[in-house]
Amino acid sequence: MGEVLSQSEIDSLLAQLSAGELEVDETPDSKEKQVKNYDFKRPAKFSKEHLRTLEIIYEHYGRLVSTNLAVYLRKNIQITVASSETFTFSEFSNALSNPVILGIINFNPLPGNILIDLSCNLGFAMIDRMLGGQGIPLDKNREFSEIEMSIIEKLMVICMQMMREPWKTVVDISPVMERIETNSQFAQMIAPSDMVAIVTLNIKVGDVEGLMNICLPFFTLEDIIDKLNTKFWYSTMQEKNTEDYEIYIESMIRRVNIPVKAVLGKSNILVNDFVNLQPGDIIRLDKNVDSELNIYVGNLKKFTALPGSSKDKYAVRVTSVIREGE
Repeated sequence: MGEVLSQSEIDSLLAQLSAGELEVDETPDSKEKQVKNYDFKRPAKFSKEHLRTLEIIYEHYGRLVSTNLAVYLRKNIQITVASSETFTFSEFSNALSNPVILGIINFNPLPGNILIDLSCNLGFAMIDRMLGGQGIPLDKNREFSEIEMSIIEKLMVICMQMMREPWKTVVDISPVMERIETNSQFAQMIAPSDMVAIVTLNIKVGDVEGLMNICLPFFTLEDIIDKLNTKFWYSTMQEKNTEDYEIYIESMIRRVNIPVKAVLGKSNILVNDFVNLQPGDIIRLDKNVDSELNIYVGNLKKFTALPGSSKDKYAVRVTSVIREGE
């Protein structure tokens, strides 16, 4: 936005023009084009459109991670996309501190690898939560122990697997965690001058805040770079058929294993009698032989049934269904 002149300044300019003290050609040209230097040593292989599409992908990814990782950490997690920029790989690797949590991921079927850089303070806070603590990071970073690295690796694999869904619109990926490095010098996977896109996520686990950087080399995304635009993104998003979705949910529910138990009855006995139980002893229950049994699905009482047998096996015959609220 250009500079706004006050009324006195406007009057002064008009007076100078009228007196011939100021020529019209001397006024600044507001339409002058701004020239920006272009560095041919660092060609901009990622356009703003590409970076914006990567932001959309990792906004979706952030929602998935915040929902699923909270189950493991038992803590509220907030994730937002802070920025998306392009750098040379040497600039990215030189900015990493040691120790570092650096996951090297094979981005099948795309060539090459991508990197996930997680802040050490977040790593120690997650380890503390997984081991039953309050999720408080260390005052001073140190090297990770083998037990701590195994916990971090489990969490990083969970985060890696959740990349499949956000990328599905562009390409169907099957990422594999190759290894986790704590020294950035051992993660020189591409040439230092190659361009990479860095998507930075701001992660807040309880009161602990840190960053996760996803490093995406141009070499890895080159085959699908034309698909990284919002026009392609929205054109490939199709509305899901509600009926098909219901069938899919029903099929998933049918494969869930739920324990079902029939309770013959209850009885109170002394601990001493329980310890000295022998084969053939009789325990008196609170139900008669012809009484209906309660059938539990999980921990909910759902049916009543009569005891019996089927092909030399104990069985029950359902006599009634207990509806919700009964």
